[in-house]
Amino acid sequence: MTVHLFTPIRLRGLELANRITVSPMCQYRARDGLATDWHLVHLGNLAMSGAGLVILEATAVSPEGRISPGCLGLWSDAHARALAPVLAFCRRDGTARLGIQLGHAGRKGSCRVPLEGGMPLRPEEGAWPTVSASALPYDEGWPAPRAASEQDLDRIEADFAAAARRAAALGLDLLELHLAHGYLLHQFLSPLSNRRNDRWGGDLEGRMRFPLRVVEAVRAAWPEDRPLGVRVSATDWVEGGWDLEQTIALARRLKGAGVDYVDVSSGGLDPRQKLALGPGYQVPFAEAVRRATGLPTMTVGLIVTPRQAEAVLAEGKADLVALARTIMDDPRWPWHAAQELGVEIPYPPQYVRCRPQLWPGAAMKRVV
Repeated sequence: MTVHLFTPIRLRGLELANRITVSPMCQYRARDGLATDWHLVHLGNLAMSGAGLVILEATAVSPEGRISPGCLGLWSDAHARALAPVLAFCRRDGTARLGIQLGHAGRKGSCRVPLEGGMPLRPEEGAWPTVSASALPYDEGWPAPRAASEQDLDRIEADFAAAARRAAALGLDLLELHLAHGYLLHQFLSPLSNRRNDRWGGDLEGRMRFPLRVVEAVRAAWPEDRPLGVRVSATDWVEGGWDLEQTIALARRLKGAGVDYVDVSSGGLDPRQKLALGPGYQVPFAEAVRRATGLPTMTVGLIVTPRQAEAVLAEGKADLVALARTIMDDPRWPWHAAQELGVEIPYPPQYVRCRPQLWPGAAMKRVV
């Protein structure tokens, strides 16, 4: 019997051994955007998890594109050099292919890290000016961003393309652009945050124009044989905001721009959002985009058990599943999923002795 979760998938020149992705997860442990020992341990551990793909956390394309002072960056060659040994370890000792998510926080930037409350930095804490589609603050008590000028847009586009070239030089296998969760490119898409009356705003075509410009610039900078994905928020969960119908229209344009998959999430733009949480609550969005456009989709959000993930794929609702807190809770989730579903997958050589075939304790520890 075919086990969909462990069936390989090809995106351009990249073949993934299975359909399990480690979702980008902000860690807030960089220093001035530079990777640290935390990234070596965190990503090295996940690269040995058995997942087919590990995507590095949202990585800022410029200093002002960071969410917080602790965010990872790729805006200089020094940032690439700091990442290089982390990636080298993951390749040498891990079994996963490696991707990166590039983003710009826009008006949600210049904040304290979540463990310190996540609110905007004060000037004495090193706050920096933020930029957005329009001069609308994220919430009460937040500073108003500057509405992006033509010069700002030129620079942001160039920053994304330059970061993509650095990612390519680092040998990363896949690149994902962050158009979700209320960050800058999502701020251009949503009518709740984009009130411009020039060619970068107004109707759907105008609001999509700058994000699509960035996608096209990155596709041109990123190697032709490596896949490019885009994370989207399928809905703002606020009446009058970005919604599934607009997401499908965007996905059709992304497909024409050379995007190879869409990672479908939701929310993050407006604090008034009312999410309908539940197991796999975002899967229907991924399914709708997949059926309407033919683009491969990645789905996220309260996917917890192996049989739940397998059903999503077997029923044609998505092509890949992405795990975040699920795999933080159990960094060997893919091993355990393979055991539950009756599949053998590669282990790092140093860990082979704990395979169920070689370790009697596996049967004692886990009832399948």
